[in-house]
Amino acid sequence: MALSWVLQDEDRAQRLLSLTGLEPDHLRHALGDPAVLASILDFLANHERDLLSASEALDLSPDIIVAARNRLAPPPDEM
Repeated sequence: MALSWVLQDEDRAQRLLSLTGLEPDHLRHALGDPAVLASILDFLANHERDLLSASEALDLSPDIIVAARNRLAPPPDEM
């Protein structure tokens, strides 16, 4: 859900690819990879405007998006 929301906007999609280092082909083939999913949610969590917009569009609280990101890839101090 979050990825489809990110990809709906070309500028946001390009920013995701630029900041994460992901490439479109890799992204398509790695959608089941927890690290890739965490990268997508990390992208949202680190950009408050996008986080709030995604939260509203997906009808989820921002805390749920951040919690999902932390569950996929716990911060170093929680390992």
